[in-house]
Amino acid sequence: MGLSLIFGESAARADKLRDLCDVVGARDNQLVGYGVVTGLNGTGDDITVPFAQQSLRALMRRLGIQVDARQARLRNVAAVIVTATIPAFVREGSHLDITVSSMGNAKSLRGGVLVQTPLRGADRKTYAVGQGALVVGGFSAQGFSGSSIQENVTTTGRVPTGALVEREIKTNYWVREQLTLALRSPDFGTAQKVVEALDKAFGKDSAHALDGGSIDVKAPAELKGKPVELLAKLGEVEVDPVSSARVVINERTGTIVAGGDVHLSPVAIAQGGITISIQENKQVVQPNALAAGQTQTVQNSAVEASEKGPALTYVKGAATLADVAQSLSTLGVSPRELASILQALKGAGALRAEIIVQ
Repeated sequence: MGLSLIFGESAARADKLRDLCDVVGARDNQLVGYGVVTGLNGTGDDITVPFAQQSLRALMRRLGIQVDARQARLRNVAAVIVTATIPAFVREGSHLDITVSSMGNAKSLRGGVLVQTPLRGADRKTYAVGQGALVVGGFSAQGFSGSSIQENVTTTGRVPTGALVEREIKTNYWVREQLTLALRSPDFGTAQKVVEALDKAFGKDSAHALDGGSIDVKAPAELKGKPVELLAKLGEVEVDPVSSARVVINERTGTIVAGGDVHLSPVAIAQGGITISIQENKQVVQPNALAAGQTQTVQNSAVEASEKGPALTYVKGAATLADVAQSLSTLGVSPRELASILQALKGAGALRAEIIVQ
């Protein structure tokens, strides 16, 4: 797969504060549970999955039915892990989306129904209960000869609004008429700009930066005791964040993305490579008419190697992303070679940007 180079221009624009910060103390929490999916069309776990059989027997005992382990058949049942995220300020009776994934060797969860499953937090307390029919985005089919086809993953599904919140999680974000904002991308320059914007909107000394990632905000006199109104007005404040010079190289997806104030110093680049060509030919050899023998096939291999001399290219300095793209386009290299060149430029100090390889 080839790599594509994408440059984003660094245009100065103001962002809403709600898009840059989170409120400390008002956070999401993760829930997890162990459950059983029933109603599968012979695509569930088999007898080699002991915990699936144990779960089925435990479920039947809770329903008042005794089942002999030797009589249990599991092909319509699958043991699963259930996960969910409970946002802040969610009250009892609210609905959550849940994700269900197989733990055993089930082939597909398509058509299954999740049986009532407690969802617990990190403190091992139950905060929600999940149940409902699964929605599986993929499909799979197999013929008698062994041929099969599969689209997406069929061992993971979702139950939209399938969980009911049973216990509320208390939030503690409003302390002594002030709150703390946490930057999603910590940066000292952005933190200072947030303080300046809040002081301009609510008065001098309304905000104080604790570090590059958090800002304390005091409620003005007219908003004391009104945290909801304060947060609503804070979210509308416009801030011009500081952009970082970064180049992200993703080998898996074949993408190079450069964003922010990327600059390129004048530099000379030499590139070259070796090309190896291998050809395989079969040749039939006949025996001598006077001698005993058999016709044979001989494999002939021809290997050639050619080395392309390194081409020295001088690249002028570039002050903007458009100039960087134009300068690098003159190299005439493949996209995958371009990823190596970018890393070499960073090592030589010619590319003033952070290189992130994923």
